[in-house]
Formats: sequence, C-alpha cells, structure tokens
Amino acid sequence: MLPANEKWFTEVCKEAGSAISWGIDAHLAHETTDFQTIDVYRTTQWGNLMVIDGFVMLTSRDNFLYHEMLTHPALFSHPDPKQVVIIGGGDCGTLREVLGHQGVESVTQVEIDEQVTRLAEQHFPELCERNGDPRARLMFDDGLAYIKSIAAGSVDVIIVDSTDPIGPAEGLFGPGFIADCFAALAPGGILVQQSESPLLHQKLIGGIRANMEQAGFDDIRTLGFPQPCYPSGWWSATQARKGGTIEAVSPERFAASGIQTRYFNPGVHVGALATQLP
Repeated sequence: MLPANEKWFTEVCKEAGSAISWGIDAHLAHETTDFQTIDVYRTTQWGNLMVIDGFVMLTSRDNFLYHEMLTHPALFSHPDPKQVVIIGGGDCGTLREVLGHQGVESVTQVEIDEQVTRLAEQHFPELCERNGDPRARLMFDDGLAYIKSIAAGSVDVIIVDSTDPIGPAEGLFGPGFIADCFAALAPGGILVQQSESPLLHQKLIGGIRANMEQAGFDDIRTLGFPQPCYPSGWWSATQARKGGTIEAVSPERFAASGIQTRYFNPGVHVGALATQLP
C-alpha cells in the first residue's frame, strides 16, 4: 500500500495487467486544448513528468533514450540527410537531436497542438534549446495534411514522433499516411515511426510493417530500446527505407559527427537492428 500522506501519479496499462507510479511533489500545469488534456508534474525522483490524456509522454530523467533512438539510427542510416520532417514531436526533444547533425539543412516540425510545445519550453527547456536554430521551422498544423501537401521526392527523412494511436494521432498509423510518406521521400529516404512496445503491441507493429510494405518500402526494421517510463519498459521505432537497405552507423562516421549521446552509439545501433519481436 502507498502511504496515505504521499502523492502519486499512476498510469494503468490494462493490456499488460500492470501499472507504474511516480511520487509527485507538485502539479505544475493543467491545460485542456482543442485536442487533448495536458498535465505536467514535478516528481520526487524523475524530474518533470508530462502526461497527455492520462498517458505518460516523457520524464526529464529518461527521455534521452526515446529521443536518441527515434532520430540517430535513421539519420546515420541515411548516407547524407539534408531535408528532415518531424510529424508530432511537440516536446522538441526529437528536433534537438536531429539538429545535432550538422549536415542537415532544414527540419520542419509539424505538431498539431501548440500548447505541447509551449509547456515543454516552460517545463523541459533543455529539450527546446535548439528551437531557435535557423534550420528549424516549427509549424502547428495537421501532420497528415502537411505530408500530402509537400512535393514528391523532396524529403530525406520523415520521423513520426506521435502519441499512442488514439485521438489526434490515430491517422498517423494508417496505410494512407504511410503511402503519402513514401511519395514525399526521395530515393533512399527513410521513414521512422514510434511503434509502441514490442512486448505488448505486436499486432500494432505488424500493422505498421504491413502498411510500409504495401506502400513500397524496400527494407523495414523494428529497433527495440529500453524506456522505463512506458508500459513494459521496452519500446520501439520502426524504420523503412525507400530503396536500399538500413545499415548501422560505422564507428568512424559516428566519431566524425561529433554528436554527444547518452545511450545511442554504433554498438547499440547494431544491437537494436537485431531486435526480434516476441
């Protein structure tokens, strides 16, 4: 039993028959937007915690795992990524990691709910430290419509940093959106989509992979990585390449990039590409 005089935030994961809780010091923000309800808490051990519609989005303590693994494997698998699009990603952690690649010339981030970014700027400023980079363009609009609107073959990497496939994010997991991403990518381009837990959501991952195959992608890989704040503690990103194969970064290229990471490295990249679904 939890002590009656302590405050806790608990997320229940019914499909796993489990729950996870964080000790709470303070409730820092509560916003109801046209799209969702957003809360930010200060925890006792995990820094700040952002929750959307009752589901944990990120904590200060472990978000680096997610943001590094959603971005660097795709950008290092591509031989020379210059034009990048992020769909979602309102906390701007993915944007920060992408902009660490000096060869990237332009990053457009399309987040449907501006308030996610405004709250991140206030409560997770370390994730937003590159928002003013001249290569960055922040849009607050519908990502599905944006992907349809851009010129065919004009993007090198598309990163879908979405919430769970409910509410505003539901369409980002459908076959039509994946086909539109395929059209937007240049030859050799890579699409990467956050794809939930390999332990709990095999059916969802199978559907994502089937949509990618149907769209015409040549190589499809699901990369697993630890993520303590999400159900099961194990998460994934599924990548698909338009022509060619997805390869791990060489130690030489990684070192030459000068990018400083806390989790991702060439050895982790090799291991993640070897992920086998249960």
